[in-house]
Amino acid sequence: MQVLIDNYHLYLRGLGTTLRICLYAGLLTLVVGTFIAGCRVAPLTPLRAFGTAWVTVFRNCPLAVVLFFMAFGIPALGVNASYFVFGTIGLALYTSAFVCEAIRSGINAVSPGQAEAARSVGLGFGQTLRLVILPQAVRSIIPPLGSVMIAMIKNSAIAGAFGIGGDLYAVGIRQSSAQGEAIIPVLVGVALGYLIITIPAGLLLSYVERKVAIAR
Repeated sequence: MQVLIDNYHLYLRGLGTTLRICLYAGLLTLVVGTFIAGCRVAPLTPLRAFGTAWVTVFRNCPLAVVLFFMAFGIPALGVNASYFVFGTIGLALYTSAFVCEAIRSGINAVSPGQAEAARSVGLGFGQTLRLVILPQAVRSIIPPLGSVMIAMIKNSAIAGAFGIGGDLYAVGIRQSSAQGEAIIPVLVGVALGYLIITIPAGLLLSYVERKVAIAR
């Protein structure tokens, strides 16, 4: 375990980079996923078709393919940015399909009478969704959404494999090459880093879920 002690600063730096990836990707995927969920329940056929196509493509496409496209396809089109940006966006877009379905399941759990009542007082679709449906759907959304976000944290390791650099996975790869036979302590350090993120996140989600259940 001396390897971990001697290189603890690298693991801490990798933990910080992974946290940044997860934070940015998490915020972006919540915004995109909520928008796509709105499209999927919209009264306009083109919006529903767009939402369905989005979910179908990203939910059935491997994350590695999405990240490969972001790493090599987007730059080939003349768009230049760091792979930290491309990898974070790719991770967020991929996860947005699952976020969308979690939110849509919560929307469908709300009584149709709520939407009818909102329309009867003159609220449009957007207002009904934002002011009436989504606040009530939050209670049903939290458990599946929490599972999706924790899966996204673990999937961030795949983004690291495509060259983000500096995240926990990248630190593990470099240390594995440098340490030779001491690969097990290196991998233990990487695993501990992800556990430091996912376990508190899981506990926080369980706490919020209990609070919501009491409020219900």
